[in-house]
Formats: sequence, C-alpha cells, structure tokens
Amino acid sequence: MEIRNLSTVRELRLQHEGYRQKEEKADFGALYDKEIQRTGLQFSKHAAMRMSERGVELTSKLAVDLKEAVDKARDKGAKDVVVIGSSSAFIVNVTNNTVVTTMNAQEMKNNIFTNIDSAVLL
Repeated sequence: MEIRNLSTVRELRLQHEGYRQKEEKADFGALYDKEIQRTGLQFSKHAAMRMSERGVELTSKLAVDLKEAVDKARDKGAKDVVVIGSSSAFIVNVTNNTVVTTMNAQEMKNNIFTNIDSAVLL
C-alpha cells in the first residue's frame, strides 16, 4: 500500500510539473504572439534561441523601437539590416520582417556584421 501511495504522489508531482511548464510556455507564447501581432516582426527559431542564450530581453518598448527601425530601413530600400541598441543588436531580414539573429552588448564588441546592406542605431 505504501509503494502505491508513493507512486501516486510521484505521478501527481510529475503531472503538476507538466502543467506548470505548459502554463509558463503558454504565457511566453502568448506574449510573443502579442508582440508579433502588434509589431509585425517575427523571430526565427535561431534568433529566439540566441535571445534566450544571450539574455536579451524583448520589452514592449524595444519591440516597437525595433519595428520603427525596420520600417525606416525599408523606406530607404534596405533588404538586410543590423539594428544596434545600447545593449543589443538585431540582424533583420527586412523583406520578410524576420529577426534572423541577435546579440548582447558584450558580443557586439568582438563581432563583424556581414551580409547586411544597412545599419540603424536606436
């Protein structure tokens, strides 16, 4: 009887962890979808992964600033642009409205941006 109860407790704990993880993912997914709808920008899987790894936080203000920068670059005929802020940089394919990759301030110091035709400073 004790083993069965232990097993049941373990199963309930695993179920609870699964539900909690789903809720956290849903919250992030909902916020991400909201920003995409609001700004029209999309993030490639690679860019989303780099943001997570590099600790780049996408705030509502940054999302709006990024969208405005991409719109300005589009107006000037840019196809691939680097948008440089004080603490992060984003490489964006203007044609597809897609952020291709991102990096934090430390990585910007030691990198060369290639395959871009324009730059926008935030």
